[in-house]
Amino acid sequence: MALNPKDFTTLLLEERDDRLTVLLNRPEVRNAIDQKMVDELHAVCAELERNPRILIIAGTDGVFASGADIGQLRERRRDDALQGINSTIFVRIAKLPMPVIAALDGYCLGGGAELAYAADFRIGTPSVRIGNPETGLGIMAAAGATWRLKELVGEPKAKEILLAGAVLRAEEALRINLITGIYEAPELMDAAHALADRIARQDPMAVRITKSVFHAPAEAHPVIDTLAQGILFESQAKFDRMQAFLDKKSAKASQDSDASTQDRTQK
Repeated sequence: MALNPKDFTTLLLEERDDRLTVLLNRPEVRNAIDQKMVDELHAVCAELERNPRILIIAGTDGVFASGADIGQLRERRRDDALQGINSTIFVRIAKLPMPVIAALDGYCLGGGAELAYAADFRIGTPSVRIGNPETGLGIMAAAGATWRLKELVGEPKAKEILLAGAVLRAEEALRINLITGIYEAPELMDAAHALADRIARQDPMAVRITKSVFHAPAEAHPVIDTLAQGILFESQAKFDRMQAFLDKKSAKASQDSDASTQDRTQK
């Protein structure tokens, strides 16, 4: 195991060959994101940048994350804001080589919501409550929500969340595609792993390059698509996977032909 779970106090870790599951674990404060958790998430990112795998992020005790730690946030000043403490880690998570799945339960507010917005996939339970109440606290959602959210749900709904403090229930979050599935709490992690299984069945390099190209700025297309495809066209996985597809197709055609011949013979 590349990461030692004993080195982490705010996160619970489970590693597999193709994925890493991280549980936010500060149940006494509803998994509020503090500096220690940010530091530990940076350690997770460093490992996944060295050894790319799928990341699943979830919470504990029926809560994803209630937001940033208000006790710490209350004491932060201008210079702290300019460091972009939460925005920096969320950008790093969003840029991880392999996809990130956020499995949401209960409160997913403020910084917790912004962490979820940084993921590639979001699924949730019926009890999800997701939104950004920062303006009610005299601040703004400054860790990605002001630009990620309108890309995810459109400008009108993003403004309702950011400017009017709307907190969405699971059904509305699903309707506007902020989450892509609702599962009962006992089934949430199984659903997250099922999604990870689907991703893991794809060619890892093709997934990594597709994710990078997907997030490239508009002016980079179509040149970046062509260059990326050129790289993949030379990969051994492309030849192996396409040959396997052709072999399977040929075998099926042969079986269908044999079955047709047998039917004619019997007639």
